[in-house]
Amino acid sequence: MQGGLEAAGDLATGGLIGRALEPAAGEAAGHGAHAHGRCLNCETPLQGDFCHACGQAAHVHRTLISIGHDVLHGVFHFEGKIYRTIPMLFWKPGSLTRRYIAGERVRFVSPLALFLFSVFLMVATFETIGGPFGSPGTEDSAIKLDPSGLNAQLDKNRAIERQLMPQLAALKAEQATIKAKGGDTDPIEARVDKVEDRLQSVRDDIKAMQSARNIAEGKTGVADAIGSNKVDIHTGSSTLDAKIKKATKSPELFLYKIQSNAYKFSWALVPISLPFIWLLFFWHRSVGPYDHAIFAIYSLSAMTLGAVGLSILRAIGLPAGVIGTLFVLGPPFHMYKQLRGAYRIGRFGAAWRTLVLLLSAIIAGALFFLIVLSLAS
Repeated sequence: MQGGLEAAGDLATGGLIGRALEPAAGEAAGHGAHAHGRCLNCETPLQGDFCHACGQAAHVHRTLISIGHDVLHGVFHFEGKIYRTIPMLFWKPGSLTRRYIAGERVRFVSPLALFLFSVFLMVATFETIGGPFGSPGTEDSAIKLDPSGLNAQLDKNRAIERQLMPQLAALKAEQATIKAKGGDTDPIEARVDKVEDRLQSVRDDIKAMQSARNIAEGKTGVADAIGSNKVDIHTGSSTLDAKIKKATKSPELFLYKIQSNAYKFSWALVPISLPFIWLLFFWHRSVGPYDHAIFAIYSLSAMTLGAVGLSILRAIGLPAGVIGTLFVLGPPFHMYKQLRGAYRIGRFGAAWRTLVLLLSAIIAGALFFLIVLSLAS
């Protein structure tokens, strides 16, 4: 129940933020007699449903019901523009991008307002019904460990350890004898180092398997196993190791911080993506940074809303194979169509740019994740 209320709050917040950024110009008011007299904001004589000087609507609400009306419009309608924008976003994304850049602003939801709304909608959806492939903690995403298999592998590694220990002792004795005689110890030292490395690797595996077996048997949790140093973490960076251990001591809080920062700083995906898009057209003087920004924001909105759609399809029982196919093929197909229509390029030009853009999206996503991870730690 609490998760549903939080999801509804996120959705309302996103809609109201998006609505605050979306101008009301061109929307039919239909307020009749209220469109006459003077503007209540700047006292300018009215000539229609909106003040031509400051843009305020001629008719203003002063009832509690009007507040609920504004919320519902902010969340679901965007005053009718959403019904023209969403279909074009998926079926004619290139045309939508090009027309908005060319100046058709009144007919469509602005890219930034749509993006903010879509991000909050995705968060609300994931919190309510889960993502396209389930959510953490559900039965279909749980990690299942087999204690019997772990015990068998543990016994095998312990047998290898027992074999290596006398080999290492014999090599070290031989090394001491050669050294006492003043001989060349380099060859024997290389063999000693090799066996020592092998033995240390086996012992690390034994330690990790012991912790995994304890987790599988319910003797300890994942966070306890890592936080109590029963599992060693070696990423090559002591700072990163410390952050990972800190995160695993309170995984719920850490995941909450990641989710919170992800949608708070989702706008950062736009500046991260811009250099990659610019590189695809840097020799085209007819397009500039603004054009690329609109392309990126509409594209990100489509991907976000697509994730929402796949989540709903999963919730109503669509097979996982179909969802996986749509998840893999949907983004490149949409990128291809948007590139062709927005920049008016040929099939080959759109095809190779789609491949490069997919690779760029992976890099941009990794950079964004690192930013979110660093803020959450």
